[in-house]
Amino acid sequence: MASQPKKQAPQKNQGPLTGIRVLDIANVVAGPVCAQILGDFGAEVIKIEHPDGGDGMRRQGVRKKGVPLWFSVVGRNKRSVSMYLGDPEVGEIFLELVKTADVVVENFRPGTLEKWNLGWDRLSAANPRLILARLSGFGQTGPYATRPAFGTLIESMTGFAHLTGEPDGPPTLPPLALADYMAGITGAGAVAMALYHRDARGGAGQVIDLSIFEPLMSTMGAQIVRYDQLGVVESRTGNRSVNTAPRNTYKTKEGHWIGMAASTNMAAARIVAMVGRPEIAKEPWFNTGPGRVEHNDMLDEVVGGWIAERSVAEVMREAEKFEVTCAPVYDMPQLFADKHVQAREMLTAVDDPDLGPVRMPNVLFRMSASPGGIRKGAPRLGDSTDAVLLGELGLDPAKLAKLRERGVVR
Repeated sequence: MASQPKKQAPQKNQGPLTGIRVLDIANVVAGPVCAQILGDFGAEVIKIEHPDGGDGMRRQGVRKKGVPLWFSVVGRNKRSVSMYLGDPEVGEIFLELVKTADVVVENFRPGTLEKWNLGWDRLSAANPRLILARLSGFGQTGPYATRPAFGTLIESMTGFAHLTGEPDGPPTLPPLALADYMAGITGAGAVAMALYHRDARGGAGQVIDLSIFEPLMSTMGAQIVRYDQLGVVESRTGNRSVNTAPRNTYKTKEGHWIGMAASTNMAAARIVAMVGRPEIAKEPWFNTGPGRVEHNDMLDEVVGGWIAERSVAEVMREAEKFEVTCAPVYDMPQLFADKHVQAREMLTAVDDPDLGPVRMPNVLFRMSASPGGIRKGAPRLGDSTDAVLLGELGLDPAKLAKLRERGVVR
């Protein structure tokens, strides 16, 4: 083993995290998304994957020519080193790699790293400046800590599913990995804070304990304080809001849908003016959100009836004239074709080593002085094993060959 492992040379103008090395040892969604975002903003991300198939995201979702499409997004800006951390010999190699890193991102069930003798005590001893981001379903502590968890459980338990759906229908789960993505985005922010604490405030490395539960639960804030202070248990309201009206989706004459919201009194007044009923805004009850909510049926009838007689184009033309807050409900072809999405390059083409150009969401936000970017597509499994273990850590080639024979390195 070489005495002084080294990082890749930092690349210029590739984001505020350029020069930061992240070891992504996470699996499936929340942790890999966290590491992907860090990579988008300049961090060098080395993804450590199990030799037998790699990250579970490689086996999730729809494929094209045998290639997993979802992984092409969460795997971007990463290199892949394929080795099994549960093997003691591989664990020692991993500790050498930890010495070169700034951040480790993991989302195993609590206790897994400790079972592998790779707990915080050993990681921090190898690198006192290390930041260990631990994303798990329920967190590292508490009675549920060791339970297996996916986003569906969290969406069920936080109150999200209870509030989602029609009043006479069942609780409704989102058709996407909502809780996991929120945790991944939150985790990237937490890592950035920990790096600031370490590098700008003279602090040391630390552990980030992030449960997937808490970011999604935080979006329930209004419902939580309402229950705490008033004892009100909210129920499903479909697309309506308990805070203001009108707020709903309305069908146009050609069968498409318009989403509309009036979050202020002025916005509500503009809506009723647009539909030819400005006198409604003079009603005493109209001046508050709760007052309008009490008249939801009447407002939906007036607004929905007006929209039902018009096309999407007609509605949007009038909405622009009256400065009404509404938008068409898009499917994917309409999202791809939208001129604003195109102008801001919200979708961008990334070269995938197996698929060629793949359009996917761009970086989350724009920074004028240190913009992020997508430098490379998702890696093939183990594409950088030799480069990292041999080229950077100086591992003996004969030892690597033996590890490969045992199936703990690929």
